[in-house]
Amino acid sequence: MSTWNIDPTHSEIQFKVKHLVISTVTGYFRSFNGTVESEGDSFEGAKITFEADIDSVDTNNEDRDTHLKSDDFFNAEAYPKMKFESTSFKNTGGDNYELTGNMTIRDVTKEITLDVTHGGTVEDPYGQTKAGFELNGSLNRKEFGLKWSAVTEAGSVVVGDEVKLLMNVQVVEAE
Repeated sequence: MSTWNIDPTHSEIQFKVKHLVISTVTGYFRSFNGTVESEGDSFEGAKITFEADIDSVDTNNEDRDTHLKSDDFFNAEAYPKMKFESTSFKNTGGDNYELTGNMTIRDVTKEITLDVTHGGTVEDPYGQTKAGFELNGSLNRKEFGLKWSAVTEAGSVVVGDEVKLLMNVQVVEAE
C-alpha cells in the first residue's frame, strides 16, 4: 500500500459559479489537504480523502468571501471544513478515471462523481515520486444547504445553483 499526500504548493482547488446569469465568478480554497492510498503502480481502486478549510475561500473580493463564510452559505463558524471521501475510483480507459465519493458541506453529505485525468507519475529532481491529476465535475449548491438566493429587479438570478469544480492536484508519495 502506498500513501500519497497532496502537495499544496503544486495544487489548486477551484470553483466557478454563474453570477447574474451573464458571467462567472471563480473562487479558490487556499488551505486544503488530502491523501491517496493506492496499491501498486495503478491508482485503480485508490482510496481518496480530501478536506478544505472554509475560512480559506478566496474569490478575490473580501466582502463576497465574508458572505460565503456566513450562514447564508458555508457557515464557516459551525462547519469549518468541506470534506470528501471516495467510495470508488475506476479507470474508464487510458489515463481517465471516474471518482465517486461522499462530499460533506455544512452538515449535508451527498454522493458526487468527478471525472479525473491522470497526468502521469514522475520522480522529481529531489528523488520524490509525484503524480498529477486533473479533476472536473459539478454539484448543486442548494443540495448542500447553501441556499441563499436573490433575484434582480429584471428577474435575473444573482447566484447560480450549479457550482463547477476544477482541481489540479499533485500528490507526493510518502516515504
